[in-house]
Amino acid sequence: QVQLVESGGGLVQAGNSLRLSCAASGGTFRRYAMGWFRQGPGLEREFVAGISWSGAGTYYGDSVKGRATISRDNPKNTVYLEMNSLKSEDTAVYYCAARMGFGVFTHDYDYWGQGTQVTVSS
Repeated sequence: QVQLVESGGGLVQAGNSLRLSCAASGGTFRRYAMGWFRQGPGLEREFVAGISWSGAGTYYGDSVKGRATISRDNPKNTVYLEMNSLKSEDTAVYYCAARMGFGVFTHDYDYWGQGTQVTVSS
């Protein structure tokens, strides 16, 4: 069983950048594909980015493509999400997720963190 803890959220001005971290424990981190999701106020949860177990494969949701970078550090059991040119519509709770598999996935994640709030002020 993998436990995930996100950090790095907060209040950010529009146009600025932010890096979120997700620390994993309780499992063999390199066995898991990782993903970031978000849920804005009144909205459904949305896929943001995914990364394969090795970090060689990545995939992004349309709403963040070109502004986000997902990466991972397997020795540190940590996955990151860096977002640039933040907009007010990026305001959401951001969740880290994990699932077994060798690809990059947009759904069917098994383990979830508690989330970290990101608020973008315009």
